[in-house]
Amino acid sequence: MPVATAEATDRQAVVAAAHDDAPSVLSLIRDLVAVPSRGGIDAYGPIVGLLRDWLRARGLHPRVLHANDGTDVAVVCEITGAHPGPRLVLDACLDTAPFGDESAWTYPPATPVEHDGWLYGRGTADSKAAVAIFSHLAARLAARRHLIHGRLVLLFDLDEHTGGFGGAKTYFEGPDAPTDVAGVMIGYPGVDELVVGGRGVHRARLHVHGVSSHSGGRGSTPNAIAKAAQLVQELTAMQPVGADEQYPMGPKVTVTAVEGGQGYSVTPDLCTVNVDIRTTRSFGDRDAYLLLERQTAGVDGDWPDTRPTVIETVTRWPPYALNDDHPLPSALREAATDLGIPVRRKVAGPSNIGNYLAGRDVPATAGFGVNYKGVHATDERIETSTIPLIQAVYHASALTLLGPGSDVIGVGGPTDPDRRPGAVRDDQ
Repeated sequence: MPVATAEATDRQAVVAAAHDDAPSVLSLIRDLVAVPSRGGIDAYGPIVGLLRDWLRARGLHPRVLHANDGTDVAVVCEITGAHPGPRLVLDACLDTAPFGDESAWTYPPATPVEHDGWLYGRGTADSKAAVAIFSHLAARLAARRHLIHGRLVLLFDLDEHTGGFGGAKTYFEGPDAPTDVAGVMIGYPGVDELVVGGRGVHRARLHVHGVSSHSGGRGSTPNAIAKAAQLVQELTAMQPVGADEQYPMGPKVTVTAVEGGQGYSVTPDLCTVNVDIRTTRSFGDRDAYLLLERQTAGVDGDWPDTRPTVIETVTRWPPYALNDDHPLPSALREAATDLGIPVRRKVAGPSNIGNYLAGRDVPATAGFGVNYKGVHATDERIETSTIPLIQAVYHASALTLLGPGSDVIGVGGPTDPDRRPGAVRDDQ
């Protein structure tokens, strides 16, 4: 069958290739969905083996990344072109959200069923469709690697839905970490919007102290849960200012978990409160920490007989937004427009792996993919007719970014961000 090459300027050749691949892409999505890979729940060996065998059967050379304890955390596959150029990473998660209440699903979540143009199953949208599309794209480009300038890397994370991002961290921070990654395209679903950034996130555990005593005693001592309840109430009422054109949703404070006490006979002396703060360019990581410091100090002042609250910072990812003229979104947007797909630029409210990459000065788009419904919800599904369109857009974009003159996106790595045009992070 015909294969579009880096010399092809006719987008119709790319579209034809995507339509030729569509039955195989759909088949691979079905196979992947039929192997449960819920983050932190299922063993990853079966799905790793399935994907590894598929890639090897097409002459590719995948490898598996492991955590320090030996756990599989990612499948990586690299296509090296014959000419020097940038390293472009196509990223998607291979693990999924939990099933939830399986009895509420129209079809069992690990049984892929197509109905009225929609394929049902956990992980169809997030993000096994992207895994299948990117795998077929890699097979296409591998057949013409002598025309490729640079390297194309598939990075399929098995630790995304746990929040650990172990696959990405191992790839970008491990002993063999590349230093020449020019950009990452993340295949999160959604055909109408191109995500070019996201609010940052500052997460902390607040260790709130009281004084323990027997709950049946004559006197009472300061109760850590009661003290934490006051702190939760005050944090919930917070509305920090920091919205702007780039981040219209502004910063946000959310209490996400409270843990304290045990049994019935002891007044608790410790209660832990988890807080998630979304940050922006004008309300950054330092502002988030100072907010927590002020609020905890105020509550501590109301409870003078207790130890002060300890703030344990857990996660700090900067907000980021790529400029309109950055080559990554420009290539995707141009390809989509040429193929008749109107795409809106978006800076997302939720953070994503793009924020982690921004912290390492690696530019990333964080969402353009198949049309979907029900991500992380009952009856997750994708519109199958959008599969070839998405593959064609990414194929055309890869040909642009890895074709002659592809050095426009730079070959400087995370330590050389100035060689890439466009803003990456907004915390500087």
